Amino acid sequence: MNNKIILCKHIAQHYLNQVSEFTEKEATQPQLAVILVGDNPASQLYVKNKIKAAEKVGIKSTLIQLSATTTQAQLELEINKLNQDQHTNGILLQLPLPEGLNSLQAINQIDPLKDVDGLTSTNVGKLEDMPDKLLPCTPLGILRILENEQVNLQGKEITVVGRSRLVGRPIANLLAYKDATVTMCHRFTESISQHIKRSDIVIIAAGHPNLVKGEDLKKDAIVIDVGINPITNTDGTQGIVGDAHFESCLEQASRITPVPGGVGPMTVASLMTNTVDAYLLQNNQEPLAWHTQQYSK
Repeated sequence: MNNKIILCKHIAQHYLNQVSEFTEKEATQPQLAVILVGDNPASQLYVKNKIKAAEKVGIKSTLIQLSATTTQAQLELEINKLNQDQHTNGILLQLPLPEGLNSLQAINQIDPLKDVDGLTSTNVGKLEDMPDKLLPCTPLGILRILENEQVNLQGKEITVVGRSRLVGRPIANLLAYKDATVTMCHRFTESISQHIKRSDIVIIAAGHPNLVKGEDLKKDAIVIDVGINPITNTDGTQGIVGDAHFESCLEQASRITPVPGGVGPMTVASLMTNTVDAYLLQNNQEPLAWHTQQYSK
C-alpha cells in the first residue's frame, strides 16, 4: 500500500480493541439505542454497520425502527422513553430524517449525557469552552487520525471546507482549541483554492465529489476527506468517492485518508468510545483515557 494513505481502519480497530477490553471487564454491558426513521437505503446501511460494530465490542444495541410517516411528536416520545430508560446509556438518532421532521428539535430532546453523537445544543456548546466529554463522532475521529499520525496541530494552517453542524463547525472549534490557525470555507467563500493552497492540513466535508484537486494543494499537505458521494462508474457499477480527487491529491499530499475506509470507520469507532464514556458518566465515573497508537505503515 502507498505509504501516503492513512490506514484509518487500523486506527479505528485500535480504539475498538480498547472498547472490547473495557466491556470484557464490566459486569454490565453498556447499551446503545439507535433510532432509524424511514427507509433511506444509505441510512439503513450505516445503522447496520453501527449495530454490527457494537455487537463485536460488547456493547448491547437496540434498533428502534420508525416509519417514514412518523410525526415529530411520535419521534420525540420515543426519544423521551429512552431518556427515562436507566438501562439505555447511549441514544443515536440516524440522520437525515424524512422531510417534514425537525432534526435539531429532535436531537435536542436527547439527554445530553446519552447524546453519543455529541450533537445536542448542550454538547455542541461545550466545544466553545472545555471539550472533554461527548464530542461529535466524526470530528472526534478526525482528531484521532491526526493524533495517531503524530501531527502537531499547534500553529498549523488548517482549512476546513464545509460548515455543517455535523462536521465543519465542530472540527473548526476543536482544532482552534488545539492552537491551530483555522479557516472555514463554504459555498459562498470566494477563491477557496487560495485558502487551501496555503494550508498544511485540508479537511473537506462539503458533500461535493472531487471538489479539491491536487493542483489546489500546498506541497506535502495532509488531506482528511470526509466526503461520501455515491457515483455510477463508466461500467454501470455503483461506487463511492470523496470530496477530494484522490489520484491527483495523492501525488501532491504527504498523507491522505481514503474513501471508503477512511473517516467512516473512525466515526463508528468514536461512537463506540462515546457509548462507553456515556455509560461511565451516568455511573458517576470519569470517561476513559483513550490512548493513541502510532503504527508502522
